[in-house]
Amino acid sequence: MNNAAETPVVNRGNAVLKEILSGGATRALLSVLLGFVVGAIFMVFSNEAFLTAAQYFTARPTDSLAAAWTAIADGYSALFRGSIYNYAADDIVVAFRPLTETLRFAGPLIASGLGIALAFRVGLFNIGASGQLLFGALWATWISTRVSLPWGLHLIVAALVAILASAAYAAVVGFLKARTGAHEVIVTIMMNYIAAGILTYFFRTPELLREVDGGGTPKSDAPAETAQLPYLLGDQYTLHWGFILAIVGVFAYWWIMERSTMGYRFRMVGHNADAARTAGINVERTFMIAMAVSGAFVGLAAVNQALGARAGMTPDIDGTIGFDAITVALLGSSTAPGVLLAGLLFGAFKAGAPAMQVIGLSPEITGVVQGFIVLFIAAPPLVRAIFRLPPPQKSTVVADWWRSLVTKGGRK
Repeated sequence: MNNAAETPVVNRGNAVLKEILSGGATRALLSVLLGFVVGAIFMVFSNEAFLTAAQYFTARPTDSLAAAWTAIADGYSALFRGSIYNYAADDIVVAFRPLTETLRFAGPLIASGLGIALAFRVGLFNIGASGQLLFGALWATWISTRVSLPWGLHLIVAALVAILASAAYAAVVGFLKARTGAHEVIVTIMMNYIAAGILTYFFRTPELLREVDGGGTPKSDAPAETAQLPYLLGDQYTLHWGFILAIVGVFAYWWIMERSTMGYRFRMVGHNADAARTAGINVERTFMIAMAVSGAFVGLAAVNQALGARAGMTPDIDGTIGFDAITVALLGSSTAPGVLLAGLLFGAFKAGAPAMQVIGLSPEITGVVQGFIVLFIAAPPLVRAIFRLPPPQKSTVVADWWRSLVTKGGRK
């Protein structure tokens, strides 16, 4: 009887382990690990000491191995010092500045990543975050430089206008897809160029947004002090309340997708649009609403970029945020916790790249790591083959196991 009683427990434990290993979270973590491994290989083969020692590898192989280890250790320790904690600093304020820079860079990545993730969940490929960010930043800059309002109210109005502008700009994509069947990828690419052109025009026109005596470079006036996002930890750090807005966006995204009726429609359409239409859901209207909400999250990134600056902005304020957001959404599996963690990781890459450059490493190595992470995320069979992971499980063994434990606990 003991053996009969123990067998189901053992089988259930194996099933739980198998489901965990086959899950998306495990695959994402292993993809990150593989990305860092590839980055280490690039560090080694771009290191002069290793290349020199490799010429006499057969005579003294330990020299090559030592040089390789030193290259990897120096590279990733520089990344740590530049993104988490600078243990070589004499001042505690300076020592913790890398962490605040990581959070500052992560804010717009998280916000825009949420927008891309929401579109993914509805079955849409929104690669227009750059244009939506620029359009929202345009109107945030207009309100913050051309409209006079009291402190507090000025910031709120500028932020709301930016969010609504980004949402409206993205809603155009949803409208065109719903009414004409236009593919959202093509439309968003074209609208990225349109937004960039409009912003440049405004920044070149003195009557609109151009900075007085700004020279030949298109540049806007600095936002009024009443419309600037306050510093989160004082003037000694550049981290501002834009990061808090991103965290609020994470909770809002979770509630919308997991607890609201609208999120249920989003997920149903993304899972099977034909079945959703049969169930009575207006798929076309859902596309328009989803794109508008997606743009609203990107608008949080626009608020971060436009109102978090203390100086005038240039038309390249979006940087690579719009396309990095796609990576963040993919790595985060389009879930709220996943996008948060992925945004923090890529924020660390951005913050740590200059420190790697100081020791002679190319800052593009972090871009290589990011690229390979996306490659492994996009190729689940490759990751499963490398680590010999089990195939994805359709059952919910973990959930059933946890539910049984809770039930037994309640009976006791």
